[in-house]
Amino acid sequence: MFIDVVPNRNAKPAVLLRQSFRDSGKVKKRTIANLSALSMEQVEMIRRVLKGEKLGHLEEHLEITRSQHHGHVAAMRTAMRRLKFDKLTSSKACRERDLVVARLIAPEASKLAMPDAWADTTLADDLGVADADEDELYAAMDWLIGRQNAIEHRLAKRHLQEGGLVLFDLTSSHFTGTTCPLARLGYSRDGRPGTLQVNWGLLSNGDGCPVGVSVFEGNTADPDTLLPQVEKVREPSSVSASSPRSVIAA
Repeated sequence: MFIDVVPNRNAKPAVLLRQSFRDSGKVKKRTIANLSALSMEQVEMIRRVLKGEKLGHLEEHLEITRSQHHGHVAAMRTAMRRLKFDKLTSSKACRERDLVVARLIAPEASKLAMPDAWADTTLADDLGVADADEDELYAAMDWLIGRQNAIEHRLAKRHLQEGGLVLFDLTSSHFTGTTCPLARLGYSRDGRPGTLQVNWGLLSNGDGCPVGVSVFEGNTADPDTLLPQVEKVREPSSVSASSPRSVIAA
């Protein structure tokens, strides 16, 4: 095979990759590919390879300055688009919403550690929050909790059905700080008796899809947490009063 440059009147010459062959004793040639869209530098590289010249490894001419993880970021962003997460939290794009999304990439990390948790991923640059600090993250969480009712109403409209089953379960987490107004001595469900507790409950549809979350003081008895959930699913803004549902506490 060889490179053949064919004049094209006043236009740019056609650059063709061709192959020679014999037919009835005559030497003929056929076109394998049209390389006219390539730059002359690229064409020259192909010509050198066809002549048997060995080119240097690409790695010898590159320097890796930064390597970021992207696979799990792409998977998360795809799932969030399918779930219409953006519309669920805020119909208008804003930095707080992007910080909330970024927070999801490493839910096990504290807000103080989040900038380090996303530093080796493409997420922070993709969302434009690479310069965010812990103060902004705390402010974003405050912004999110202020939108909790609206988010839960949207979830209810999506996932609760007329006459459907609603499930509620309560658990607790021990608390080691001293400033949380909800932390009280109470029954420890995570095996840390004698420590302050914060109770929190999850409300879901019959398939286990979450539609709401509530927190209570650590010494709140289980029966006292159920009635607020019944009232919540009967709120006109989230569930029609003419659409009764059964709430079962697990």
